[in-house]
Amino acid sequence: MEDLKKKIEEIEINALKEIENVIDFKKLTELKIKYLGKKSELFSISKQIGNFEKEERKEVGEIVNKTSEKLKLQFDLNFKKIKKIELEKKLQNEKVDITLPGEEVEIGKLHPLTQILNKITEIFISLGFLVVKGPEIETDYYNFEALNIPKNHPARDTQDTFYVEENLLLRTQTSPVQIRIMEKTKPPIKIISPGRVYRADSIDATHSPVFNQVEGLLVDEKITMANLKATLEIFIKKLCNKDVKTRFRPHHFPFTEPSAEMDIECFKCGGKGCSLCKNEGFIEILGCGMVHPKVLENCNINPSNFSGFAFGLGLERIAMLFYDIKDLRLFYENNLKFLKQF
Repeated sequence: MEDLKKKIEEIEINALKEIENVIDFKKLTELKIKYLGKKSELFSISKQIGNFEKEERKEVGEIVNKTSEKLKLQFDLNFKKIKKIELEKKLQNEKVDITLPGEEVEIGKLHPLTQILNKITEIFISLGFLVVKGPEIETDYYNFEALNIPKNHPARDTQDTFYVEENLLLRTQTSPVQIRIMEKTKPPIKIISPGRVYRADSIDATHSPVFNQVEGLLVDEKITMANLKATLEIFIKKLCNKDVKTRFRPHHFPFTEPSAEMDIECFKCGGKGCSLCKNEGFIEILGCGMVHPKVLENCNINPSNFSGFAFGLGLERIAMLFYDIKDLRLFYENNLKFLKQF
């Protein structure tokens, strides 16, 4: 019994001696496992207590518990001491001189195309349109056939369209989104579909193989050209924040009939003629028309009961007009001197 007491006392002395000068967190953790872990001598002794007589069990148990608590307390104190030392080192190394002038944080801005898109989207949402999006890789059917563009149409030429494989291509317009919506939704339908489109154009001041479109579609009973003109005139007035003269010129699109180009009075010269409008007094702004009956039939919508209108505009073209930008390529060159102007 006395030998056991002496053994426990030696364990305590040795442990306290080793703990005393340790200032390393990892080393201290290893010592705690050594003296209080399940493989420690102290734990081994506690397992043997059941082999002693009743009175001896009580006495040995008290000694073991007292020693364990003393060691635990010492370990906790040393851990706190180490944390304090490490914190002081960190504060010393990372201290900040608050008398130094602060660094200016440069706040970014939205890209001019994003700004124009947000404004256009907000206008059409206020008119009750929903914003929908679709895949940029499309099938030949959705990009051409369903839109009344037959197999022999020039737009299907590989010189005009990027084909991924025979029946897959990079969409040349966001009109396929309209087809997908009409297939799944019964009229009334009132949507706009913004997004990137792709055409095999050479890059120059007014052309790019990648650009952005915003197209719109409304299908319901008794929709006429008057509804189309009224909607677009409201849109232009809201976009320009003033009354703007408009005109509609006959045009041809395979997916609308009748079709038109919409022009607005030049906001630079007020219709008098200048370099911006090429001395015509008006600027072409978008294409539009009444949805072709064949397109409605392709989407299982009866053209005898329903009609609709569609329109599409190039986002870059709108931005170039409103910001008086002469070169489309500037939008994609990531030149901060240019982008910071907006």
